[in-house]
Amino acid sequence: QVQLVESGGGLVQPGGSLRLSCAASRSIFGINAMGWYRQAPGQQRELVAVITSGGQTNYTGSVKGRFTISRDNAKNTVYLQMNSLKPEDTAVYYCNRYPPYDRLNPRYYWGQGTQVTVSS
Repeated sequence: QVQLVESGGGLVQPGGSLRLSCAASRSIFGINAMGWYRQAPGQQRELVAVITSGGQTNYTGSVKGRFTISRDNAKNTVYLQMNSLKPEDTAVYYCNRYPPYDRLNPRYYWGQGTQVTVSS
Protein backbone atom coordinates (compact mmCIF):
# COMPACT_ATOMS: atom_id res chain seq x y z
CA GLN A 1 0.00 0.00 0.00
CA VAL A 2 1.36 3.38 -1.00
CA GLN A 3 1.31 5.81 1.89
CA LEU A 4 2.81 9.13 2.92
CA VAL A 5 1.67 10.65 6.20
CA GLU A 6 3.08 14.03 7.15
CA SER A 7 2.67 15.51 10.64
CA GLY A 8 4.08 18.11 13.00
CA GLY A 9 2.93 21.32 11.39
CA GLY A 10 1.24 24.17 13.20
CA LEU A 11 1.23 27.86 13.97
CA VAL A 12 4.51 29.29 15.22
CA GLN A 13 5.88 32.78 15.75
CA PRO A 14 8.76 34.10 13.66
CA GLY A 15 12.01 32.76 15.03
CA GLY A 16 10.34 29.63 16.37
CA SER A 17 10.92 25.97 15.56
CA LEU A 18 8.96 22.97 14.36
CA ARG A 19 9.84 19.37 13.64
CA LEU A 20 7.99 17.66 10.84
CA SER A 21 7.73 13.90 10.46
CA CYS A 22 6.77 11.78 7.48
CA ALA A 23 5.93 8.10 7.70
CA ALA A 24 6.27 6.46 4.30
CA SER A 25 5.37 3.07 2.97
CA ARG A 26 8.27 0.80 2.16
CA SER A 27 7.45 1.02 -1.55
CA ILE A 28 8.20 4.75 -1.49
CA PHE A 29 10.93 4.93 1.16
CA GLY A 30 12.96 1.90 0.17
CA ILE A 31 16.47 2.85 -0.85
CA ASN A 32 15.27 6.05 -2.47
CA ALA A 33 16.40 9.54 -1.77
CA MET A 34 13.62 11.35 0.07
CA GLY A 35 12.69 15.00 -0.06
CA TRP A 36 10.64 17.61 1.71
CA TYR A 37 8.66 19.92 -0.53
CA ARG A 38 6.40 22.88 0.17
CA GLN A 39 3.66 24.75 -1.58
CA ALA A 40 2.61 28.25 -0.59
CA PRO A 41 -0.79 29.65 -1.65
CA GLY A 42 -0.84 30.49 -5.35
CA GLN A 43 2.64 29.09 -5.93
CA GLN A 44 4.16 25.97 -7.41
CA ARG A 45 5.35 23.18 -5.14
CA GLU A 46 9.08 23.54 -4.54
CA LEU A 47 11.80 21.25 -3.25
CA VAL A 48 13.12 22.26 0.16
CA ALA A 49 15.56 19.52 1.18
CA VAL A 50 16.78 16.12 0.02
CA ILE A 51 18.46 13.23 1.79
CA THR A 52 19.93 10.15 0.11
CA SER A 53 19.64 6.65 1.53
CA GLY A 54 23.21 7.10 2.76
CA GLY A 55 22.47 10.34 4.57
CA GLN A 56 23.85 12.95 2.18
CA THR A 57 21.78 16.12 2.30
CA ASN A 58 21.09 19.15 0.15
CA TYR A 59 18.96 22.23 0.73
CA THR A 60 17.43 25.03 -1.23
CA GLY A 61 19.23 28.28 -0.57
CA SER A 62 16.51 29.98 1.43
CA VAL A 63 16.55 27.32 4.18
CA LYS A 64 20.25 26.50 4.38
CA GLY A 65 21.51 26.80 7.92
CA ARG A 66 17.97 26.83 9.34
CA PHE A 67 16.45 23.48 8.30
CA THR A 68 17.85 19.98 8.83
CA ILE A 69 16.57 16.88 7.07
CA SER A 70 17.16 13.42 8.53
CA ARG A 71 15.84 9.90 8.09
CA ASP A 72 15.36 6.72 10.09
CA ASN A 73 15.65 3.86 7.61
CA ALA A 74 14.43 1.32 10.15
CA LYS A 75 11.18 3.24 10.60
CA ASN A 76 10.71 4.40 6.99
CA THR A 77 10.46 7.92 8.38
CA VAL A 78 11.97 11.21 7.30
CA TYR A 79 12.13 14.35 9.43
CA LEU A 80 12.55 18.06 8.89
CA GLN A 81 13.80 20.17 11.78
CA MET A 82 12.95 23.79 11.07
CA ASN A 83 14.55 26.54 13.14
CA SER A 84 14.52 30.33 12.90
CA LEU A 85 11.26 30.17 11.00
CA LYS A 86 10.20 33.13 8.88
CA PRO A 87 6.79 34.19 7.58
CA GLU A 88 7.92 33.24 4.07
CA ASP A 89 8.25 29.63 5.25
CA THR A 90 4.46 29.48 5.53
CA ALA A 91 3.23 26.68 3.27
CA VAL A 92 1.87 23.16 3.16
CA TYR A 93 4.83 20.80 3.55
CA TYR A 94 4.96 17.42 1.84
CA CYS A 95 7.44 14.60 1.75
CA ASN A 96 8.01 12.21 -1.14
CA ARG A 97 10.69 10.27 -2.89
CA TYR A 98 13.23 12.34 -4.80
CA PRO A 99 12.65 12.85 -7.57
CA PRO A 100 8.91 12.31 -7.33
CA TYR A 101 7.06 10.35 -10.00
CA ASP A 102 5.51 12.60 -12.62
CA ARG A 103 1.76 12.80 -13.17
CA LEU A 104 1.80 10.31 -16.05
CA ASN A 105 3.41 7.60 -13.93
CA PRO A 106 0.89 5.12 -12.44
CA ARG A 107 2.78 5.41 -9.16
CA TYR A 108 2.24 9.19 -8.97
CA TYR A 109 1.18 9.93 -5.40
CA TRP A 110 1.29 12.73 -2.81
CA GLY A 111 0.10 12.72 0.78
CA GLN A 112 -2.11 15.34 2.43
CA GLY A 113 0.79 17.42 3.67
CA THR A 114 1.03 19.36 6.92
CA GLN A 115 0.34 23.08 7.23
CA VAL A 116 3.07 25.33 8.63
CA THR A 117 2.09 28.89 9.43
CA VAL A 118 4.64 31.39 10.67
CA SER A 119 2.97 34.49 12.02
CA SER A 120 3.00 36.78 15.02
